[in-house]
Amino acid sequence: MTNPTAPSLPALGVTDELFFERAGARLDRGGAERLLGTALEATDDGELFLEYRESEVISLDDRVIRSASFDTSSGFGLRAVLGDESAYAHSDDISEDALRRAAATVGMVRAGRSGTLADRPRATNARLYSDANPLKEAAFGDRAAILSEIDAYARAKDSRVVQVMASLAAEWQAVQILRADGHRVADLRPLVRLNVSVVVETDGRRESGNYGTGGRFEYSRVLSEASWKHAVDEAHRQALVNLDSRPAPAGEMEVVLGNGWPGILLHEAVGHGLEGDFNRKGSSAFAGLVGKRVASPGVTVVDDGTLEGRRGSLTVDDEGTPTSRTVMIEDGILTGFIQDRMNARLMGVAPTGNGRRQSYAHAPMPRMTNTIMLAGTHSPEEMIRSVKNGLYAVNFGGGQVDITSGKFVFAASEAYLIEDGRVTAPVRGATLIGNGPDAMTKVSMIGRDLALDPGIGTCGKNGQGVPVGVGQPTLKMTGLTVGGTAG
Repeated sequence: MTNPTAPSLPALGVTDELFFERAGARLDRGGAERLLGTALEATDDGELFLEYRESEVISLDDRVIRSASFDTSSGFGLRAVLGDESAYAHSDDISEDALRRAAATVGMVRAGRSGTLADRPRATNARLYSDANPLKEAAFGDRAAILSEIDAYARAKDSRVVQVMASLAAEWQAVQILRADGHRVADLRPLVRLNVSVVVETDGRRESGNYGTGGRFEYSRVLSEASWKHAVDEAHRQALVNLDSRPAPAGEMEVVLGNGWPGILLHEAVGHGLEGDFNRKGSSAFAGLVGKRVASPGVTVVDDGTLEGRRGSLTVDDEGTPTSRTVMIEDGILTGFIQDRMNARLMGVAPTGNGRRQSYAHAPMPRMTNTIMLAGTHSPEEMIRSVKNGLYAVNFGGGQVDITSGKFVFAASEAYLIEDGRVTAPVRGATLIGNGPDAMTKVSMIGRDLALDPGIGTCGKNGQGVPVGVGQPTLKMTGLTVGGTAG
């Protein structure tokens, strides 16, 4: 549910200071607007995207800080759109000369043609996260000391712990987006993350467990003792589970997926196929199926960029459109796609606030924010009891998907056998193999225990990575193919 913080007024002022008004600035706002108007004259759409970013990563391995980095970057991206064509130019030099050269470059998209400038994005006063820069909260030494505490706590828990790795990462991104009609929007975006990995050893066998957490909020949320101890406890628990695991069986079987992070399968196998560009071009397995049944009754999938503090949330997307809650599949029926401005215009629908880019050096395209399957009515215990022989997949590691066919392969990082309606032995090496659209028709029971992931997702598309979130209740799926390692 959306629960925005109080409206924030300083974003435009902060970004004006960063890009136009600071000492030594080489671009003034008036000059930027004039050059933007020239570049986008007689086009359908486009924008000037200005970005400033600070980022930090601190990593500990075996009691020692192995690496620490701090980086700042800034630049602009200028885009002109006409029909289904776009021209993009970017530079890390925010100056009038650089912008003039970029304007001349993107203006070539017209080539004797003209268009009608699209309406500006609607305005919003919502704020989904704090403006505060998490890197200003505490001294670097204090953050590094917490990583050492994590190491000591993990080793004190269990003499079988032989290696501890932990990392902290944070960034603060300030953006301002200008349009040719004078519309401006700004956003100040915090992002933090904690990762912990614990390795245990018994009788020469080593296994690891991992846990991460984060979101768009203050560093203190992940640096609190309760938060980092929970991360260590969970990584340690998973390592012990893996230490006792046996090779996974293979074959077609019933599978129960855990809630929360296992929604990454939904994101990869289904979510990418529901992005507007793939469907406009007809390359998605879902192209042309709006209004048709594509999933079992009860399956409702939304993309919601308006959840407060979540990793995938944005007050506005990277084109200046406020994010929204978009229902893509409702009760098994395909209802629509997530859209940026260009693909929405070409498909005759409204943009959904999903135009995203990795940085100023990248053009925007339709991307997911927080992709979620909504809750059903069953309990997890009820689902387990209904399975005679199957797999209970609680957590996933990596995976791959082919957007055109929908085929996917996902590796389970924590999984158990289900035998006669009971969860029994942990297994290792289990992979789920299938086809996204087909898999959604195999959902036979949907839990009432909807949960979101702990804030760790990064999505890749066309070479760009952006932070995302996923979520789902516990699910029972029939007839999935499980790849295993049992002889």
